[in-house]
Amino acid sequence: MKKLNREIQWLLKEKYNNNPNKKFKKDVKRLERGEPIDYVIGFVNFLGNKIDLSKKPFIPEPETEYWVLTAINAINAIKRKRRKNICCLDIFSGSGCIGLAILKNIKKARVDFAEKEKKFLKQIKINLKINKIAEERYKIIQSDIFKNIKKQYDYILANPPYIAKNRKNKIQKSVLEFEPKSTLFGGKDGLFYIRKILEQARIFLKNEGKVYIEFDSGQKKEIERIIKRLNYKNHQFSKDQFDRWRYLLVW
Repeated sequence: MKKLNREIQWLLKEKYNNNPNKKFKKDVKRLERGEPIDYVIGFVNFLGNKIDLSKKPFIPEPETEYWVLTAINAINAIKRKRRKNICCLDIFSGSGCIGLAILKNIKKARVDFAEKEKKFLKQIKINLKINKIAEERYKIIQSDIFKNIKKQYDYILANPPYIAKNRKNKIQKSVLEFEPKSTLFGGKDGLFYIRKILEQARIFLKNEGKVYIEFDSGQKKEIERIIKRLNYKNHQFSKDQFDRWRYLLVW
């Protein structure tokens, strides 16, 4: 009940500027039915960008924001030393939040957004427009993983579906009922898409190119085995702000 009351107050402030009306009452009912607050408000903030959620993409998580900021800082540090423009691929883009964060925080970076679902391709366009990103800095590609990707990148960044189907009963009810299942589940062990990325990524990387991948903390050991099998020269696992293994860097 306390959580619901907090969400109602947040909704009133963020969406209605503390002026309740008939629409506000309807939105309160949406919250009471368990719909995530971010969908009801209609947007979230992600590293300096307003991310519209009108097409109901996967809601960006704080853990993702944490590692993407770490990646941006690392990329900027390298960019300052080498003084070159960079090209990135945001794969499994969803709302486009990762690619938008790159464009917002790295000068002269260019990003290709790869996404399978048509409605999320529309969502990415909406968010690029809202955040006033110049058209020459990006391209949107409808692609199932790497299917329609034709070039190589300095960085590939991915937040793929990675929840194991046998962990379905441990997922929040609101997430299961309202967030798109295509963005949640990664096969029986949750690693279907991560395997595909690691198996194919080198084809789409420039020399010294790197891949960032988000994963579930319990998957670390199996991902280490996959990396070893695929003979990647270098890799690094890192934790999120909650001290859980959260993202992988391979190169």
